[in-house]
Amino acid sequence: MSYKILVIDDDKELCALIKQSVAVESIDADHCYSGTDGLAMLQKNDYQLILLDVMMPGLDGFQTMEKIRQKSSVPILMLTSKNDSTSKIRGLRSGADDYLTKPFDMDELIARVVSLIRRYTRFNTTGDHSQPLTYQGLTIDMDSRSVTTQNGTFELPPKEFDLLLFCAKNQGKILTKQQIYEEVWGESYVYDDSNIMAIISRLRKKIESDSSAPYYIQTVKGIGYRFNKEV
Repeated sequence: MSYKILVIDDDKELCALIKQSVAVESIDADHCYSGTDGLAMLQKNDYQLILLDVMMPGLDGFQTMEKIRQKSSVPILMLTSKNDSTSKIRGLRSGADDYLTKPFDMDELIARVVSLIRRYTRFNTTGDHSQPLTYQGLTIDMDSRSVTTQNGTFELPPKEFDLLLFCAKNQGKILTKQQIYEEVWGESYVYDDSNIMAIISRLRKKIESDSSAPYYIQTVKGIGYRFNKEV
């Protein structure tokens, strides 16, 4: 099965290099050089992943991502400048699923692209249907990768859904940050908790009635998180 991604970056040479590199994994890549053009291409084509640069003329990466997230839960891998921790955290809190700092190793980029696509598409490549997980005020539908709360039914971006599902399936069990990272990101844990914290912050704003006093995903100080065993 072939997949298609969209690269939105004003670096034309990098776009060409990414297109050539991902082709080895049977992944086709369209590219454009501005957020405005990227949004237009998203209306015409279906993509399994978006690579989005932060610094672009016109609409920057954050503004572009905000518009994408209004309509789509497609995975977004943000490309940020080296040592720009502010952009990384802001991107994750705003809706990105992962980030990579420039300059990056192309093999690492490919590994992250393949991992994100696999997680995004895995529920659409099986004929099996799973029963939704139902808790007090929250339903998790594994087939549609959506949740239902008092605010309605909506899809979640891949990292948010995978993290919620992992916690819910281990209801009442304290999960360390390492366990969460290795399950959700699918790679060895590196001490960088900003990823996990940003995803959980986004998730709480969507499923909790009061994100400052979370009911479902509870913080276990100094260890990790736990899905409330009482719901």
